[in-house]
Amino acid sequence: MLAFFTAAILAYLIGSFPSGFIAGRFCGVDLRTAGSGNIGATNALRVLGKKWGYAVFAADAFKGALAVLCGLGLSKLPAFQGSPPVHVGVIAALFAIIGHSFPVWLGFKGGKGIATSAGIMFVLFPGAVFASGLFIWLLFFFTTRFVSVASLGAAVTLPTVSILLYFFGNPDSWFFGHCDPMLAVISGIMSGLAIWRHKDNIKRLLAGTEKRFERKAHG
Repeated sequence: MLAFFTAAILAYLIGSFPSGFIAGRFCGVDLRTAGSGNIGATNALRVLGKKWGYAVFAADAFKGALAVLCGLGLSKLPAFQGSPPVHVGVIAALFAIIGHSFPVWLGFKGGKGIATSAGIMFVLFPGAVFASGLFIWLLFFFTTRFVSVASLGAAVTLPTVSILLYFFGNPDSWFFGHCDPMLAVISGIMSGLAIWRHKDNIKRLLAGTEKRFERKAHG
C-alpha cells in the first residue's frame, strides 16, 4: 500500500504541472480566458500557434510517461518490493490524469487529459494500444476536423484494444502483448474520464455548434 500511495502522490504532482498555462504566460496570454478556456494542447495550438501548441502537447505527454516510469521505478526499490510493477504503474497513470485534469495550482481546473493519456499509453500498454489510438485519432481528425471527435474515438479505442489483448494478446510480443487485467480496468477508467471531460463538446456536437479545428495562422 505504501508503494501505491507514494506513486499516487508523485504522479498527481507530475500530472498537475500546468504546461499550457505556463506556455500561455510566456506569450502574455491566460489560456483559461482565451479560446475555449482550456489549458490543454488543442487550445494552446489555436491561441498560441503551432510552436507552443506542439510544445504543450509534448510536455503533457511527457508528464504521463514520466509519472508511469516513476511508478514502475518505485516498485523496484527495496522499501516497495512486493508490489507488482504494472499495478503501481496503473495507479501512477490514473493519478497523473487526475493531476492534469484537476491541478491544485489552478483551482482544480485543468485539461482533458488526451495528451497525458497518450504518454501513458506509450509507456504502460502494449504497442498495439498506442498505435491503434493514434491511428483512430488521426483518421477521425482528418476526416472530420473535429479534435473532440478524434479524441473521443481514441478514448473508445483504448479499452477496446486493451480488452482484445487481454483475451488474445501474446505475452512474448511487445506490440501485440497480453494486457494485464489491471491494464484492462485502467483503460476503461481512462476512457470514461476522457469522455466525461468532453461532455460539453458532445453537447455541442449534438447541437451542431462544435467548432472545427482551424489552426492559428502564425506562431
